[in-house]
Amino acid sequence: MASLYIKDEEANDLATRLAARRGISKTAAVKLALQQELARQDGTIPLRERMAAWRKAHPLGEPTGLAADKAFYDSLNDEEDD
Repeated sequence: MASLYIKDEEANDLATRLAARRGISKTAAVKLALQQELARQDGTIPLRERMAAWRKAHPLGEPTGLAADKAFYDSLNDEEDD
């Protein structure tokens, strides 16, 4: 049987707190926390993949050839040149 020995006081405190709340051993608390984190990550789609899907669903329009300079953006906000 392989052992896991963690020399970190904060990790020990977290395992102790979770074990006390759940009424389980520290070993079971560590297993539970690791299982839940792995399950949470398995259920997420990486940002790169989410952005690729969004870009595919919302392609950029064709270039208009019009200049989008400061005056153009200011006109969108009803701002005048000073």
